[in-house]
Amino acid sequence: MSDPSVETIAVGRCLVARVSGDMDFVNGAVFRPQFKELIARGGRFIVLDLSGVSFCDSAGLNVLIGAWKQAEPSGVVLVVACVPEHLRRVLEMTGVDQVLRMFDTVADAEAVFRG
Repeated sequence: MSDPSVETIAVGRCLVARVSGDMDFVNGAVFRPQFKELIARGGRFIVLDLSGVSFCDSAGLNVLIGAWKQAEPSGVVLVVACVPEHLRRVLEMTGVDQVLRMFDTVADAEAVFRG
């Protein structure tokens, strides 16, 4: 189990947020305000790099969906990249992959928003 963290870096028109730790009931209270702040910064494109996520339960999924729902009306495009296989399966089984766009790499996501 690792401490939850979100490290951000601006890359071109994108704000890339590397998410680390367990996305679960306990850490939802840590991630939720951090994602809210990312969206409030006013960046047009946010890429959540989930390569450092070691575990995600239904509470973690709710945090991801909540961030997407918050971003949408404010005109921010929020996508995920580098999704670990265990989390990718959960996103696909729950249908979250139908609303939250997934990219294999951060570079793939950045390429879409570069124009």
